[in-house]
Amino acid sequence: MATLDFKGKALVQNYHLTVKYHELVPKKDKSLTDKVRLDDNLIIHGDNLKALKALLPTYAGKVKCIYIDPPYNTGNEAWAYNDNVNSPMMQEWLGKTADRDDLTRHDKWLCMMMSRLKLLRELLRNDGGIFISIDYNEEANLRLLLNEVFGEENYRNTFVVARVKKNIHEKEKVKAVNFGYNAVLFYGKSDDCLIDPPTRKHEKAERWHAFDAPGLRSTMEYEIFGQRPPKGRHWMFSEDKAKEMIKAGELRKSAKSGTIQYLIPASDFTLLDTNWTDIQEYDSEWNFPNGEKNIELVKRILKMLDEPGAIILDSFAGSGTTAHAVLALNKEDGGNRKFILVECEDYANEITAERVRRVIKGVRGASNENLQKGLGGSFSFFELGKAIELDSILDGKNLPEYHELARYVFYTATGEEFDERKVDEKRQFVGESKNHEVFLFYKPDIDYLKKTALTLERAEELGKLKANGKRRLIFAPTKYLDQEQLDALRIDFAQLPFEIYQLAR
Repeated sequence: MATLDFKGKALVQNYHLTVKYHELVPKKDKSLTDKVRLDDNLIIHGDNLKALKALLPTYAGKVKCIYIDPPYNTGNEAWAYNDNVNSPMMQEWLGKTADRDDLTRHDKWLCMMMSRLKLLRELLRNDGGIFISIDYNEEANLRLLLNEVFGEENYRNTFVVARVKKNIHEKEKVKAVNFGYNAVLFYGKSDDCLIDPPTRKHEKAERWHAFDAPGLRSTMEYEIFGQRPPKGRHWMFSEDKAKEMIKAGELRKSAKSGTIQYLIPASDFTLLDTNWTDIQEYDSEWNFPNGEKNIELVKRILKMLDEPGAIILDSFAGSGTTAHAVLALNKEDGGNRKFILVECEDYANEITAERVRRVIKGVRGASNENLQKGLGGSFSFFELGKAIELDSILDGKNLPEYHELARYVFYTATGEEFDERKVDEKRQFVGESKNHEVFLFYKPDIDYLKKTALTLERAEELGKLKANGKRRLIFAPTKYLDQEQLDALRIDFAQLPFEIYQLAR
């Protein structure tokens, strides 16, 4: 397989592993829900690399469909590389806009995308897929990068959509043939990713189609209407099936051309190939400054990996088209799909979330009747908070909240999905994994941490051990039990600050 090399690649290949987990701070005043919660539709304001890492404890391996529309790196966009990689070269890049005069703009773009793609892959289900809109500036580079992150064998196809066409004088000189399309690259996470083939509506009418097909199958080369298939071709169905079709009036010899034809019944839909130029990529209805992604494009993508309860993620959310598409599909078929949007820009509330509020409540004067009345739904708004610095437990500064630390220790220690609804802080219970019941003795209070230890009394207060043989994984500042007692109580102990990957014994 061809590999892609670029400046800074060695420094960012594993950078996503070093990104700290950050708190997700609920913002009730910006949400549209009775109770702000992480299992709601989500809009997250903050750096998307950190936000994706923060989502892992709750959503790793749960997202069915990812659609992103990253910067196209045209040289005219005001994006800058902002990942704080510990390297003098990368530090030199920080905050500098990647314009056309920047000879490293392609390197910067690839460094930015690699870390994010790796986290996005971790969030995908095994049967999930990712769709990425891009234009010719980075399409070739992105394809090679996706081959590396997702595997060349998981490339499914590239769809083309129409760009906004510009009128130019017929004699005007240009550098190249007008690029009338942009691309949408599609990769599955694994062979388990199966799609519903895309379709589009067309005039409902039955039609006749040629009955021969390419190939050489001797069993399909029988004679009908005194005619055999053309050289190098065979009939489309078996001889018995053809006889049934003749009786039903579904197979004929054309009086005009003499060809054998079969009847395709009337249908409102036709299967599509990779040419999606019936859809224009952008729609100006919402007057978004950088161009509004067409909701019909996103809906078509979502339908390919559709199921009523799918989770859809967009980490370059812009004006919130993906959320609009999810809510529109839910309204159309009664589904309960859920969206997760991440937007780093300051307009996350005023534009991204505001559009979703309007879509949910109703948009006066909208051409769509459902949109006029409101599509319904809710969302919880979160701001990216401070990093969860576990060493801060030693000095008592910037201590994380209980639920934030619970999410972190559960996911990092078990690698499994964290369900916030199972947390019982009074019992210090965090959740149950395949092998453990997990407990966390913790409060964001330095006096509590100095005085709290896992004692025999505290261990016995946790209740009877389950008959399934699971052990108890207990996080606490210290312990007053020896190894013999821990083993008798089926306890694995991890100290705060703790060894996550090798439990202290």
